[in-house]
Amino acid sequence: MPGIVGFVGTRRADGDAETLRRMVGSMLHESFYRSGTHIQADLGVHLGWVTRDGAFDAAMPLWNATRDVCLVFCGEEFSRAAAPPGYLLELYEERGDEFFSALNGNFAGMLFDLRRGTAVLFNDRFGLSRVYCHESADRLYFASEAKALLAAVPALRGLDPDSLGEYLSCGCALQNRTLFRDVTQLPGASAWEFRAAGSVRKKRYFDPATWTTQPKLGVEEYYAALKETLAAVLPRYLHANAPVGISLTGGVDSRMVMAWARQPPGTLRTYTFGGMFRECTDVEIARRVAAICAQPHEVIEVGSDFLRQFAELARSTVYLTDGAMDVSGTPDLFANRIARGISNVRMTGNYGSEILRQLVAFKPMSLHAAPFAGPVREQMRHAADRYQAERGRDALEFVAFKQVPWHHHSRYALERTQLTLRSPYLDNDLVALAFRAPPGPAIETPMALRLIADGNAALGAVGTDRGVMRRSVPLISPLVHGYQQFMFKAEYAYDYGMPQWLTRFDNAFRALHLERLFLGRHKFYHFRYWYRNALAPYLREVLLDERSLSRAHVDRAALRKVVEAHTTGQGNFTLELHRLLSLELLHRTLLDADGSRH
Repeated sequence: MPGIVGFVGTRRADGDAETLRRMVGSMLHESFYRSGTHIQADLGVHLGWVTRDGAFDAAMPLWNATRDVCLVFCGEEFSRAAAPPGYLLELYEERGDEFFSALNGNFAGMLFDLRRGTAVLFNDRFGLSRVYCHESADRLYFASEAKALLAAVPALRGLDPDSLGEYLSCGCALQNRTLFRDVTQLPGASAWEFRAAGSVRKKRYFDPATWTTQPKLGVEEYYAALKETLAAVLPRYLHANAPVGISLTGGVDSRMVMAWARQPPGTLRTYTFGGMFRECTDVEIARRVAAICAQPHEVIEVGSDFLRQFAELARSTVYLTDGAMDVSGTPDLFANRIARGISNVRMTGNYGSEILRQLVAFKPMSLHAAPFAGPVREQMRHAADRYQAERGRDALEFVAFKQVPWHHHSRYALERTQLTLRSPYLDNDLVALAFRAPPGPAIETPMALRLIADGNAALGAVGTDRGVMRRSVPLISPLVHGYQQFMFKAEYAYDYGMPQWLTRFDNAFRALHLERLFLGRHKFYHFRYWYRNALAPYLREVLLDERSLSRAHVDRAALRKVVEAHTTGQGNFTLELHRLLSLELLHRTLLDADGSRH
């Protein structure tokens, strides 16, 4: 994934240049990546970066006219739409220390002010663009990917026990820790200032209380502000040198973008991820949305080609994200590789439900503990307690400042390896306004449908993937909504949520292909079914290998039973297999002494 990499410290070593080269090289995953380095010896800074052709940050580093201020900025910034990145130096000259709080986007970087003798390592206020850190006695190592730290300090190749329990239970590490021992992540809104004497001031340039303590608005007052803000924010995200791609779903968040984007016909590239069994609801609705807006639309099918490539996709998904994204993200990697051919900028409705409707998207799960070793089971129990302590009372505060950097980073990091990813729903202005929303109807789906209708009346007449309509039709609307809700739950029950006893019944009638009745109506991925059928040989090959069975985090006998039960149709261990397979690939690609992506 494009980003920054480097180390700061007073100690000099003959191999410093080689260490930096190795760290940068560990992040050069694609042929369309480019890289650079900058060494500021008087400040003890060795800095590198990786970018993509044509990206906002492709022309780093930036120098002022007198060459005493240098900026390396990785990511995108939206305070001045369609402007080349040189304005960032102007903004620093205007704002000084307030420069960082004026930034609006997802990014990480380093700013050198040679007049003051300082270098500042910084990231975005949410921490979505993650920066991994390791502090030794005399150095701070940092990188957008943990593998760069492991390349510089091989002793870091080990799992943190607390984080492992949280990963298994919650799907991610909590409290700004990471999967790796002695590796943390830079808190959101950090501006760590380094000086030549080796001193460091760890500052935060934004206090969440700035948003959380705002007065609440009334329902209509909030709605009017939301409409005005969305219309003002969207143009910042629609600029590009070529047509922007928009990934559409059957929900309301990507449709709000279409309703208020108001782009001329044929100037956007819309697409939807589809499955192998039928045209899912997302595709049906997205095609209608695109047609209403007179924009072209394509379907990216996740089917037989995906399954043939699964082994490589699984390995790459885990490796590229340093294990943060488990193998359930493989369909996203597959689809985004294709999406890059449509447009190298992807606009999404991601985070809309989370920010505008305060959706908490992750929580501890009840995994079957049997395949995990005793100490790991204990850590899984502790992880649930730590989650509850972090959750707090305010859902939006948890979402913005904990869920975004801890949980959402994984898929964001994976997708950003392929293209530029944008979402207006993490814009500073929109998130600040969301904290002023009154409780109740102002954050529910009907208000979103009203907003869509005010932007484009024809789009407002289209129901959601759950059958929710802007204007209810007696008898018909409740039936449509009830049917869609039933089929959504039935699909989940047939796939991820199938009870253990029902798996044996389903397997007994495998010849009837009951999956054709349920799968593919709402989802384009079907891992329980795939793990039992097309991917069963791969699962056995990887997880029943002697290396896998001997890992410290597994119970050898129980792991055998879990793999055999699922692949023979005698049980449903989809979530457990996601975690077990991902951890094994993490060991093989990053933690084993001879580990290699290849």
